Amino acid sequence: MTHLPMPRRQFITGGLALAAAASFSPLTQARNPQFTIIGLVFDDYETLDLHGPVEMLGHVPNASIKLAGKRQLARSYQGPSVLCDLDLTRTYPCDLFLIPGGLATRTLVNDPELIDWITRQAAVSKRVFSVCTGAALLAKTGLLDGHKATGNKMAFDWIRSVGPNVEWIGKARWQESGKYLTASGVSAGTDAALQLIETVHGKDVADRIQTLAEYDRNRDPGNDPYAVEA
Repeated sequence: MTHLPMPRRQFITGGLALAAAASFSPLTQARNPQFTIIGLVFDDYETLDLHGPVEMLGHVPNASIKLAGKRQLARSYQGPSVLCDLDLTRTYPCDLFLIPGGLATRTLVNDPELIDWITRQAAVSKRVFSVCTGAALLAKTGLLDGHKATGNKMAFDWIRSVGPNVEWIGKARWQESGKYLTASGVSAGTDAALQLIETVHGKDVADRIQTLAEYDRNRDPGNDPYAVEA
């Protein structure tokens, strides 16, 4: 007897497995076009800024996630490294471009080659999603000028100084404006990723992914316990 591979993500048991089977079966995935995600990485990126959203987005039917960086390996601030799939010699049309934050953003905002690449990559991305101080990198491009945006509240004064023409929102777990989605600090990126999934793929998909991850989601962008004066 030939045993077929287990469908993606169907590692759970009990009643939820039946729901997951319907949501993420090969037939369901065949009806959904590929959802392509490009994530920027660099040394000293903040681990959860990247991996929180990636955990949620990776459950989307037909999701394809690739990481882009200057070097083959990028080491997070917490230590573990990730392998880059793509370099920064060209841009990659995608459904979502993810920009994490981290300590390194303090110096990377002054890296003209990186800021130029972010500008060009954003131009070929249907949506752009920054987390934490990744908002500073995005603001440095000028693409957020005139848009509402938010970022890590502990670094909010510095982020605002990088993008003086952005309408910064001091009380927002995440903020949507046009094709731009900006999340507050670190863990806020996970909530924002689920909101993005709900917007693009529907509430049922977002709710199933939340349940698969056993994650207690904040659904209210105005519920920001770390709010500051804008």
